Amino acid sequence: MTTTTTSTIGLNTLGRGGPQVSTIGLGAMTFGAETGEADAFDQLDYFVEHGGTFIDTADVYSDGTSERIIGKWGRQRGGLDDLVIATKGRFAPPAGSHGASRRSLTRSVDASLQRLQIDAIDLYFIHGWDKDTDVLDTLSALADLISLGKIHHIAWSNLAGWQLQEIISTAAANRLPMPVALQPQYSLLERGIELEVLPCCLSNGIALTPWSPLAGGWLTGKYEAATLPVGNTRLGVDPNRGVEAWYLRNTDKTWEILAVLKSIAQEYGRPPAHIALAWLANRPGVASTLLGVRTLEQLQANLPAADLQLSDADQDRLTRVSARGLPAYPYRFLENWSQMDIWKQMGTD
Repeated sequence: MTTTTTSTIGLNTLGRGGPQVSTIGLGAMTFGAETGEADAFDQLDYFVEHGGTFIDTADVYSDGTSERIIGKWGRQRGGLDDLVIATKGRFAPPAGSHGASRRSLTRSVDASLQRLQIDAIDLYFIHGWDKDTDVLDTLSALADLISLGKIHHIAWSNLAGWQLQEIISTAAANRLPMPVALQPQYSLLERGIELEVLPCCLSNGIALTPWSPLAGGWLTGKYEAATLPVGNTRLGVDPNRGVEAWYLRNTDKTWEILAVLKSIAQEYGRPPAHIALAWLANRPGVASTLLGVRTLEQLQANLPAADLQLSDADQDRLTRVSARGLPAYPYRFLENWSQMDIWKQMGTD
């Protein structure tokens, strides 16, 4: 088995009884699409050599190619037992099945195990809510997969607050496995989970493993107001790319946040990306922040953020400038009630 070198990357435990993971995780969504196999191997080698232990993929990333690349790399290094491997199922069901149904998940887990070349998945995410499958059916199927030794812990991604609470309540009422983690979009430019999802996580001991911590490149400081991105960047290739699209985020509020981010970065002598990652790592409930990079150079540039601790004053400056304010009802109506103190702690207002 390959050994790792000493690193400043710390470890956090996911939820109540979940695995220990590195405070920065490697997101493998680009593997097989924007990142070829050889380059993916280089990223994986570098990540592990510098103390990374948490690798996150999904069955739909490049139609399973991401999992295959990780599996092949793992076989060549002598196994993946010293790492925490997470993958997801939901959006690639077999014909005749809903995504989070027992039939779908059983087949999806078996296929992921085969591609990853492992005996068990350390952390299995349901990739999103499935309105056509009862949560009890999903949890029961996951419990059986745990009993069979095919997965160790369960998690979800991309949920509304009421959906997460339904999962928690159903699991508790039926003595079924509780999710140890949630994987939402979360960054200085996207703090919507703080209204309902994050308080629900904190109340139930569920950890966060945020995706898109740099908001699709916006928080690297490489974009400029009124200048459409060009060249070999995510928005240069596709300005309308998903939730990070230029036309969605090119707002006065974004540039106000970026101005403060760049000012603090200059004070620390660090890139803006490091400051954004450090802010997120210090948010309530965040256990591991996922870096999804295209190149080894991007990984090398961003991994040193793991050892950066912002002052309380600078953490607060970023929290205040990126706050979007509470909607009038019911949030402002309730904000002074004692049970809503979490919003004040998070600086949501």
